[in-house]
Amino acid sequence: QVQLVESEGGLVQAGGSLRLSCAASGGTFSRYAMGWFRQAPGKEREFVAAITWIGYTYYADSVKGRFTISRDNAKNTVYLQMKSLNPEDTAVYYCAARESNTYHLAAYEYDYWGQGTQVTVSS
Repeated sequence: QVQLVESEGGLVQAGGSLRLSCAASGGTFSRYAMGWFRQAPGKEREFVAAITWIGYTYYADSVKGRFTISRDNAKNTVYLQMKSLNPEDTAVYYCAARESNTYHLAAYEYDYWGQGTQVTVSS
């Protein structure tokens, strides 16, 4: 059973930056495709970014050029570096994992989820 634990989010001003991390345990991290999703109040959970086990990355159009997903297989951790944040980025952010050698963009494709962490961007 894989367990995912996200770092604490936070409150940041518009234009600011924040880095989230997600530590995995209980599985072979290097064999997992990882993703970040977010859910704003009253909205469905949406894809943010994904990374394959060898490091290929994919982004939602809304975050492309501002967010960077990366992974450190030695530390069993995936990161989401967020820059130029705006109030529309306010949401609960979740990391997700599934054993796979390709990328996955849909929430239903992932088997394991973190508890979520709140990111609030003030204007």
